[in-house]
Amino acid sequence: MSRTILITGGTGLVGTALVSALLQRDYRLILLTRTRHTQALPYAKHPAVRYSYWDPAHAELDVEVLEQADHIVHLAGANVADKRWTAARKKEIADSRVQSGRLLVDRLKQIAHRPLSFVGASAIGWYGADSKEQAAPFTENDPPDAGFLGNTCQQWEESTAPLTTLGIRRVILRIGIVLSRQGGALPEFEKPLRWGVAPILGSGKQVISWIQLQDLVSMIIFSLEQSTLQGIYNATAPSPVTQHSLMVALARQRKQFFIPVPVPALFLKILMGEMSIEVLKSTRVSAAKVQQAGFCFRYPTIEEALPVC
Repeated sequence: MSRTILITGGTGLVGTALVSALLQRDYRLILLTRTRHTQALPYAKHPAVRYSYWDPAHAELDVEVLEQADHIVHLAGANVADKRWTAARKKEIADSRVQSGRLLVDRLKQIAHRPLSFVGASAIGWYGADSKEQAAPFTENDPPDAGFLGNTCQQWEESTAPLTTLGIRRVILRIGIVLSRQGGALPEFEKPLRWGVAPILGSGKQVISWIQLQDLVSMIIFSLEQSTLQGIYNATAPSPVTQHSLMVALARQRKQFFIPVPVPALFLKILMGEMSIEVLKSTRVSAAKVQQAGFCFRYPTIEEALPVC
């Protein structure tokens, strides 16, 4: 069996969990990193892990590691929620995704070797906000939103589209809000609960399409190992929740009293700028396609997911 996987973004929240899961399944891993001194990295001494330097902004990538890869998992990209969306930050968010995808495609075109599969990250930022006229959740066939994230996701996905012309099976996962207490949005939601306060953002009725971290890792591995899988798939749990319902579920899971505190949309817009659009946006996303392909969620509801996050 082909067992060597090249991973970009292997040190992030999702990448770290994925690396651990793949090592348990006896894969060999090549992790692309922008750190030149790799001795201090987590798996520097692991016999099944190799690090290789790359710099997408300057088109630096050793093609020799691509020639060893049976599969590629592309997770690299600057954190969308890490900083306020200035013009410079928005360019960094887009460039970190598009430049890295184009670099992988460019280098693969230069060598005879072809990996068997490519699994790339995208995001449900592809979709716009739910509308009153919209009865059904968004599916993979819906067009991209005209806003910043919709634009970025479209360019992100298009950057690796040429791989199919090289005969490489390509799967793109549009990932929802990843729930894990190791990082991401969930610890930020939980912080105020320590003081018995549950912030209700805007109306609190906006729908959050989420996925538990281990389910996402399993979906990536499923995409690697199912040779018939290709195309775009939403990586979201089948039971989206409102922001208000999520806060209630978190408080109940912690078995504590809490006071709902409304946070007006205007305040969020002042505090967060353009990023507040995403915090206040309601986006119901369908998981039907990946389920029909045979993927089974271990944590399909928020009540099942939170205790294991």
